[in-house]
Amino acid sequence: MKKIESAFEHMLFASRWLMAPVFFGLILALVVLLVKFGKEVWFLFSHIMSATGAEMIIGVLSLVDIALIMSLLIIIMFSGYENFVSKMEDLHSHADRPEWMGHIGFSDQKIKLIGSIVAISGIELLKAFLNVENVSDRHLAWMVGIHVTFLVSGVLYALMDRLQGKGH
Repeated sequence: MKKIESAFEHMLFASRWLMAPVFFGLILALVVLLVKFGKEVWFLFSHIMSATGAEMIIGVLSLVDIALIMSLLIIIMFSGYENFVSKMEDLHSHADRPEWMGHIGFSDQKIKLIGSIVAISGIELLKAFLNVENVSDRHLAWMVGIHVTFLVSGVLYALMDRLQGKGH
């Protein structure tokens, strides 16, 4: 019976590698977002003389939005891989290794995720406000409601984290 238990535990532990293709998929998502970012930059520069100030601000906010999402993906990939798949031992002494790498636990990852979602939602809301003449009141109300929901969720996540004694 002990052999069966041990074999099962080894299989269970090895199953963490099933997450590796997921992280590779997130790398591909970074490539997709990079293409989208390039498309947005091209659009901004090609319309620089004809676009209104609000259109330019919306375009720049779109770039910030994409940058935030890409940064969030990097955090998820690095911390998720190190927390759930394998330590990146060869990279511990790399000069460009971010200081937070290897120190973000699952709880920290959740807080960073919800914080990024709130920031992204806020940017989308700001873009809608700048383009308010083309957005229905119903759509704007939903956006505000969803943003407030994300905001309250973020505060509650942080509060729960602090109550568990893991807050900084």
